[in-house]
Amino acid sequence: MTAAKTENAVKAEAILEEVAPEYWEQACKELMKQDRILKKLIPRHGSGFLVTRGDPFNTLARAIVGQQISVAAAQSVWNRVVAASKKKVTPKNILALSVEELRAAGLSGRKVEYIRDLAGHFDSGRLHANQWKDMDDESVIKELSSIRGIGRWTAEMFLIFNMIRPDILPLDDVGLIKAISLNYFSGEPVSRHEAREVAANWAPWRTVATWYMWRSIDPIPVEY
Repeated sequence: MTAAKTENAVKAEAILEEVAPEYWEQACKELMKQDRILKKLIPRHGSGFLVTRGDPFNTLARAIVGQQISVAAAQSVWNRVVAASKKKVTPKNILALSVEELRAAGLSGRKVEYIRDLAGHFDSGRLHANQWKDMDDESVIKELSSIRGIGRWTAEMFLIFNMIRPDILPLDDVGLIKAISLNYFSGEPVSRHEAREVAANWAPWRTVATWYMWRSIDPIPVEY
């Protein structure tokens, strides 16, 4: 999610060296050859790239916080969750907070259940997080979807923003569908089938194409 972050969070993230995924340059070149729209979009927004923040729990927790609310509202809630967690959102810190404290941060009752369940999965070692890098996309999605509050869209956001997988197509993402509508169909409504047909031209770099679709409607990169 885009947004102004707390000063501490900005400092912490600045420590991370921002390096483009190793496939990014090749993907951009091939997409510009394969797709007339991306041939124009990529040079227009070509100075950025997808950056992982590296922490699986934070990525998933932020995705849960952001479900069904605006980007601005989600950032506001997340900032309060960070503050309540003593400036560091970890499974143990979330589990140490009471339901009332999490509700006071702005989480709905259901999201409190979801984020505590997520923290419990990480804290107990029930997830095979250390094996995800060797698992295919669908296997990771299947495991993540077993956690309460995490569906396919959240799992795909994880694959994009945390694992930087190159060929993810999140067809449940409203922003992607809107961007395809505006860029390929003159703003007319677009079905999942039509979106999938457009994206067939992007393989095997559908993550990269999706990132540029998002840029076309919001130049400021989303973060999870």
